[in-house]
Amino acid sequence: MVLHGRFAGRGSPGKAGAEEPGTVDPAALRDAELGDVDWFALPEGAVRSRFAAPSGSLAAVSMGEPGNPPVVLVPGAMGSKEDFSLVLPELAAAGYFAFSFDLAGQYESAGAGPEHLRPPRRRYDFDLFTDDLTAVLTACGPAHVVGYSFAGIVAQLTLLKRPDLFRSITLLGCPPQGGQSFRGVSWIGWAAPLVGDRISADLIVWGVKRNFIRASPGRMALVMHRFTLTRKDSIRDMVGLMRHAPDLRPALRATPVPKLVAVGEHDVWPLQLHRSFADSIGASFASYSSGHSPSEQSPYEFTRDLLRLFGSAS
Repeated sequence: MVLHGRFAGRGSPGKAGAEEPGTVDPAALRDAELGDVDWFALPEGAVRSRFAAPSGSLAAVSMGEPGNPPVVLVPGAMGSKEDFSLVLPELAAAGYFAFSFDLAGQYESAGAGPEHLRPPRRRYDFDLFTDDLTAVLTACGPAHVVGYSFAGIVAQLTLLKRPDLFRSITLLGCPPQGGQSFRGVSWIGWAAPLVGDRISADLIVWGVKRNFIRASPGRMALVMHRFTLTRKDSIRDMVGLMRHAPDLRPALRATPVPKLVAVGEHDVWPLQLHRSFADSIGASFASYSSGHSPSEQSPYEFTRDLLRLFGSAS
């Protein structure tokens, strides 16, 4: 059974969940009333900053008191910290310090890249992203970590390297398969084994720009603007990494950190793959009536489930 916007307890993906049958879900009502959002406008009280990471200066935004338990939210390829704009104030109001940043090469972190490493490297690789995330978590202290899409892989790798820096891990719309992770994608999966990294990246960018993700006008305005700053080589390298994603399921299952897999019912990967992935790593599972971006389309239901996970971790 797939639970629509409901949290399933750890170790029981897809089973007994949240509100009692027949009750009104306040979070779902708030999500239904969202309308078109101005994604350029950060929530009131949000603080912009820069973080000095190994790959360079990363653009960041935070909300809440820095001394509160930290939540680090990491956007994916072609994404940005704004993807969590509706989640940040909810976490801050619940007593957390919420921190998000643009990955190296992406949007307002476009200046960060492998050329700044010591010694310099030519390509963006997993070590670059995990070292940046490790630096953020070291500065914040042990945190609840949310990895969105590509960043879900980065979060998994970082967890296995530094479990002491994680209070919990949430994988949001994360590729549910190792190896050629695009092979399960509904609209380009058949072509994934036939083309290289550059053509794969071009196909994905083409689909996003033509709004195959079915984003609202306000959302598409930010999506298109980000492409004017995001480095093409960072997208190419991220896509290449996703074409050779490590299979970390046995190691993740052995990790005692509380885990949640959260996805939209209309994600680019079939829901059943996500449910199987959650089961294989011993994670809780939640799904929402959204696409690839529950943090944007179902932010209040998603935040509700994050807070339940955080509660179980404590």
